[in-house]
Amino acid sequence: MALTDRIAVARGDSPADLVLQNAQVVNVLTEDVYVADIAIHEGFIAGVDKGYQGRENIDLQGRYVSPGLIDAHLHIESSMVTPREYARAVLPHGVTTVITNPHEIANVLGVPGIRFMLRNAETSPLSTFVTIPSCVPPTPLATSGAELDTQKLAPLLAEPGVIGLGEVMNFPGVVAADPRVLAELALCEGRPLDGHCPGLKGKGLNAYVTAGIRSDHECVTLDEAREKLRLGMRVFIREGSAARNLKSLSPLVTAENERWLCFCTDDRHPGDLIDDGSIDNAVRLAIGEGVKPLQALRLATLNAAEHFRLHDRGFVGPGRRADLMVFSDLAAPRAELVFTAGRLVAQDGVMAEGVMVEGGAAVDAFVRDTVRVDWNAVSLKVTAEDRKMRVIGMIPGQLLTEERIETPRIENGLVVSDAARDILKLAVIERHHGSGRVGLGFIHGFGLRRGAIAATVAHDHHNLMVLGCDDVSMMTAARAVADAGGGQCVAMGEKVLDLLPLPIAGLMSDLGVAEVRRLGRRQHQAVRELGSPLADPFMPLSFMGLEVIPALKLTDRGYVDIGKFAVLPLFV
Repeated sequence: MALTDRIAVARGDSPADLVLQNAQVVNVLTEDVYVADIAIHEGFIAGVDKGYQGRENIDLQGRYVSPGLIDAHLHIESSMVTPREYARAVLPHGVTTVITNPHEIANVLGVPGIRFMLRNAETSPLSTFVTIPSCVPPTPLATSGAELDTQKLAPLLAEPGVIGLGEVMNFPGVVAADPRVLAELALCEGRPLDGHCPGLKGKGLNAYVTAGIRSDHECVTLDEAREKLRLGMRVFIREGSAARNLKSLSPLVTAENERWLCFCTDDRHPGDLIDDGSIDNAVRLAIGEGVKPLQALRLATLNAAEHFRLHDRGFVGPGRRADLMVFSDLAAPRAELVFTAGRLVAQDGVMAEGVMVEGGAAVDAFVRDTVRVDWNAVSLKVTAEDRKMRVIGMIPGQLLTEERIETPRIENGLVVSDAARDILKLAVIERHHGSGRVGLGFIHGFGLRRGAIAATVAHDHHNLMVLGCDDVSMMTAARAVADAGGGQCVAMGEKVLDLLPLPIAGLMSDLGVAEVRRLGRRQHQAVRELGSPLADPFMPLSFMGLEVIPALKLTDRGYVDIGKFAVLPLFV
């Protein structure tokens, strides 16, 4: 009997499978560090004390051992690789558990897409838990590839990796007691219900929390985060690629409330994951901002485990999964050895051999060929009116945008991009049903001087977004992306300068994560040569159609004002 064997190991009467000797154990519960041996048997920690012996012994020579890190909220699809390849990026950084909401692929393919993510994740040693997508589509103000109701979602709750309801983005629907949204909450009653309510406050926020939603990862100011904490919400401090909120929110961490805080990445691109890390990067940044090292590690481990009721992990102690990170510098933790269920899976930033399930890289055919556009019905022309127009104002490092009122540049009776003022045309082409519908608007903040960029990564509807200085370049980029079955493109005139195919639902590559990073870097350089100063212009572009984030966004139905929950005209 496994438990009988583990108890014998804990007593010291039987040898463990593995003993990590002379470890400095990081206790994230009592906030202290002490020297001990860690006895591991059949994937679990049997004992933490001195004098254990194992069939295999590793002398850590005083290096630190903390629990494996936990990402409290993310979308694996945003890494542009499959769950299997995502694991290759984060396991070497000490991340052993992630809670992912696959609503990106759900908005393209529905339940079959979610099941694809679950099955693919099972081929790696990364513990991947899923919160089922809420609000697919998020609102009726954009067109998605699928619609999910409780009848379609209910069977997913029987999946062993499904633990709760994903971020409830339609917060106006919760506040208004919309029956569809309340049905989703009722379906997952008794499980964690994750939130998403940027800028919500006062009685509206009270109504949202009353519904049973207990977390939020969209806080960008201390006042917003403190109000949510006061109402009993757990705040996930986000440090992603597009939204970087950790520095502004780090003063939130105090001895009185830090048990109600976690770290998450939300959306993070391959380059950032490989070069800077994932949750380990958040830990180091927090320490650099004055958060105590053991507090930062607690936000990255035990707090997230407790929130999601994963009581078998998040702590180095008997009876817990042996998900562990070994490192040398407590002031700047960087994983040197990483264990999942007692097995060494990464060392010095490199995945160990043989830890992936053989044959797990195969990708089902049904997740391909998801871009359907009626090009005969697509037009990018904007007829001028003798009035001022609305322009999306991008805010660097944030998902929030501004609504700006500008004078249009008019040529031959048409409104065109004005690169000199950095006011560029933005189009959202419906790509799921071939309707030919196009939302047209203008945006400030990308700095492109010529050419165009296009992508099918467009949260959360994932239609085809294209931004550019002229219609010819925009159509070249858009058609190239469609012909590739999805992806990202840089174009100038009728020439494609660079193309990164993302054939899996138009969101993910079937290449390895390192190769996707290489191709992404090449693409970013191509955009910089067209004048944009942004390090990664595709990441902010992907959020300019996210109609659940204030203030002004663009979907295939036009400008959306989330505050008014309505479509607005281009001209004022």
